[in-house]
Amino acid sequence: MDTADALYRGRSPFVVNAVGALLDADGRIVRWTPEAERLLDLGTAQVHGRPVHDLLADPSGWPAMSELSARQRAEGWSGEAVLRSGRGEPLPLSYQVLPLNAPTDGDPPEPEAGGTPRYFVLAAPTPQIARSRQDQAFTRELFLQDRVGLAVFDERLRLVRTNTHLLPYSGLPPDLRGRRLGDFLQAQDAAAVERGLRDVLRTGRPLIGAEEIVRTIEDPAGGAVMAISAFRLQAPDGQVIGVTALFTDVTELHRSGERLALLHRATAAVGGSLSVTGTAEELAAVLAAPSPPSSLSPSPPLSPPSPGEGGADGGAVPGLADLAVVDVAEAVFTGGEPSAGRDGRVPLRRTAVVTSGDPVAPPPPPTGVTVHAHPGEQTAHTDLPPSMTVPLRAGGSLLGRVTVHRAPHRPPYLPADLELLREIADRAALALDNARRYAREHRAAVGLQRSLLPPSQAETTAVSTASVYLPTDTASGIGGDWFDVIPLSSARVALVAGDVVGHGLAASATMGRLRTAVRTLADLDLEPDELLVHLDDLVAQLMVEAERPEDEDPHADPGAEPGAGAATRPPVSHGMWSDAGHDTPDEQQTVPFGATCVYAVYDPVSRRCAVASAGHPPPAVAAPDGRVTYVPLRPGPPLGVSGLPFEVTEVDLEPGSLLALYTDGLLLGYADDLEEGMDELSHRLAAAAAPPEGAVLPLTGAALRELGRDLVADLPAHRLTDDVTLLLARTREVPPEATAGWTLDADPAAVARVREAATEQLLAWGLEELTFTTELVLSELVTNAIRYAGGPVGVRLIRAERLTCEVSDPSATQPRMRRARLTDEGGRGLYLVAQLTTRWGSRYTRHGKTIWAEQDLPTS
Repeated sequence: MDTADALYRGRSPFVVNAVGALLDADGRIVRWTPEAERLLDLGTAQVHGRPVHDLLADPSGWPAMSELSARQRAEGWSGEAVLRSGRGEPLPLSYQVLPLNAPTDGDPPEPEAGGTPRYFVLAAPTPQIARSRQDQAFTRELFLQDRVGLAVFDERLRLVRTNTHLLPYSGLPPDLRGRRLGDFLQAQDAAAVERGLRDVLRTGRPLIGAEEIVRTIEDPAGGAVMAISAFRLQAPDGQVIGVTALFTDVTELHRSGERLALLHRATAAVGGSLSVTGTAEELAAVLAAPSPPSSLSPSPPLSPPSPGEGGADGGAVPGLADLAVVDVAEAVFTGGEPSAGRDGRVPLRRTAVVTSGDPVAPPPPPTGVTVHAHPGEQTAHTDLPPSMTVPLRAGGSLLGRVTVHRAPHRPPYLPADLELLREIADRAALALDNARRYAREHRAAVGLQRSLLPPSQAETTAVSTASVYLPTDTASGIGGDWFDVIPLSSARVALVAGDVVGHGLAASATMGRLRTAVRTLADLDLEPDELLVHLDDLVAQLMVEAERPEDEDPHADPGAEPGAGAATRPPVSHGMWSDAGHDTPDEQQTVPFGATCVYAVYDPVSRRCAVASAGHPPPAVAAPDGRVTYVPLRPGPPLGVSGLPFEVTEVDLEPGSLLALYTDGLLLGYADDLEEGMDELSHRLAAAAAPPEGAVLPLTGAALRELGRDLVADLPAHRLTDDVTLLLARTREVPPEATAGWTLDADPAAVARVREAATEQLLAWGLEELTFTTELVLSELVTNAIRYAGGPVGVRLIRAERLTCEVSDPSATQPRMRRARLTDEGGRGLYLVAQLTTRWGSRYTRHGKTIWAEQDLPTS
């Protein structure tokens, strides 16, 4: 038997690092290989001609040559023996004996003992042989298994050997030897795999678990996601001879990972908004958006399929849908509970429609249209093109539905896709229900806020006003800023702007209390500084109530944890404005709780405006020529500090001037620094308030409202750190010819003279119908002033929106109306005045008091 033929046919595992010896027919050593000399430490001269038995530590491991059977002589034998090395050490070896030129029938007789060599012995240490046999068994079984695709490539990436199932789907040739991947795989898929294999060949670094999509040329719509691992093959001399690759089908794992990632993305998207429309749009966008590379892949796919080519499951790389449609019940937008109509169906609004951009995707339907669904609807369509519809349901109510479609070239949805969509819909429904509840509460909160504020536009004899309010608290949409326009006696008007610490319902409720207090105090016709003193006392009382411990609250829940409901207020800074420069903010003071307020009273007769501030920025005044200044206030402390006085500043305003009251949120919206914000407001007011040459200043509220919107239109959202309130007032004038006045001594005879003068003035104004009532009112008021206060007595008539009769005297005694008894001779004067006029009242002045009464002008 030829030795080379025996080795090639795999009969001997002694190929690598084996020792060899040539024996004659008697078992004597004829020749010794260099590897045997190294391993046994015995040279050829030392062993030549010696029987093998002489080298054995245990002779039983080698049979006697005379005892060999005919089969052993013809085919050889193998075994294990322990040899003694030249150093005297035992060395276990496994060996195999191969006969050389074994005799056959017709061969000449064998020579005598000691003649021609007959046997070739291959031996190696026993552990090495065991490992070699294990390696052979591993390699053989590896190529026989079908769970993992195994391929051996040469250095030119041609297939040398593969197992039966290289790839787990159709389209592979029966014999792959000598072929390249591009011969049977899609070009882009083959190129992606070969790039990784070339890198392994070039660098020697193994490739571990790189995921690639592979599709055959014959079956491009199928394919699988394969995890590819590869390592380089080298010959004993270090020469690179190829690469081995293992292909593992991870399609289902990839699908599960993509579905889980999509579920996480959808949950994060719909949970980040409290807007009904925003939630629907985010849901549709996630469902129709392409998925990012899976986090399960250590190496991202090199070449994902292009649109229109499909994928392993139609969802491994693209998103769940090519078209996503979200319909939301109409009642959800207003915070209501969806209910069926008369036809038994729930009206839905098509709220969001998003496409993936695939050119062959279904056409998107229009948004905003009304569709209907049955309350118990539970549908899952799998028609062509593939589609699914699931309801959005929370708390037993149908809040809407979501429908997904795929392009015709993509495979139909799997049951796992339907379960995924249902899970996403359940989470989206909870987010939608939260948005619905927020919409309901927000509408109630905003309704409360709006009910606590005056109309945004107002027209009075003194001014035309418009306002803008921007709350910064987007969670509730309400805050503590407020403004007000309060008509006063004698055609005057009070303009108010204030800022309560904090946001939300608590700040809004405090604002409502303060606004009510301001209106009540304004009705007393108090001077601005005196009004702020009373308002400061009220805020101080609110601070005491807010700091009251829970156990002192008579309305506290007896079962509540002590201190759990105690109100606390964080420190908040309010600007304090110095009188130097009139527009420069001073150092800010910090108070634990309170508010700021500016109160201005404008008199259209004298065109004077009296202003007082409690820690609030000064009003800006834009003259008709566009020149802008700030009222030179000497501000007091914020409301709630108490103990410090407030000062009044008076300025003269030209008719048509623009008076701007605002909160510091407007200044901070313009710039980080308050002084820079005031400069920016001055610039904007100068540009907006000055009319073009020859034009007339707009006095209507609509024009002012548009102007106010322009002033706040471009405020960046990141600068709105506080509520923004802006009140614009265009001043008017009561002309001198619309007023008349007289000064009387404390003489009863003066009553008749003032009646005559008043009658003449009414005739001149064309108000003859008011002569009798005016004479009676003046008689009563002037007589009382002369009798109880002395002189001098001032009388003034003002014809404006109403006719106002004023009587001023030096007394500080407040008149009171009382019910006179039948036997009383007096006490009926004020009662008659109240009955004959629209309204009446009195106010303190610096020199006494003024009693006034108003009458409606006759209609023409």
